[in-house]
Amino acid sequence: MVRMDATQLEEQDRSTEVESIEQVVAALQHAQQNELVEEFVGLFRADAIWTTAHGKRLTGRDEISEFTAKVLPGAMAGLTPSYEVVHVLFIRPDVAAVKVRQRYFTGDGAPVTEQPEGTPLYVLAKEEGRWRLVAGQNTQVLSS
Repeated sequence: MVRMDATQLEEQDRSTEVESIEQVVAALQHAQQNELVEEFVGLFRADAIWTTAHGKRLTGRDEISEFTAKVLPGAMAGLTPSYEVVHVLFIRPDVAAVKVRQRYFTGDGAPVTEQPEGTPLYVLAKEEGRWRLVAGQNTQVLSS
């Protein structure tokens, strides 16, 4: 029988939570790539706050849904967005700040250099066993 000390158990639990958070980001990527408004909006808590890459603040799932329904269909024409979790900071065991690298590619996998890279920051909370987006700031990286 393999025994783990408290630190090993905590690291294992944290690793499992990071994997769950990465699955949320993967679901967000899938929704964006396939322009699935309802799937995208379903990742948010009802009272979430979302700020677009251009600084538009959206408050609540209804407002996020209304905006997303206007901009997402057709937005990915010729683009394949990629979201990579680069850092997770657990504020509490059930709240995490998640830094993401957002890039765009053509359908054949070539980077789209005309589209700026993004560096979103998501705050996720775990409620009833499920991680949900609570707040997000989707920021573009400008070349200097």
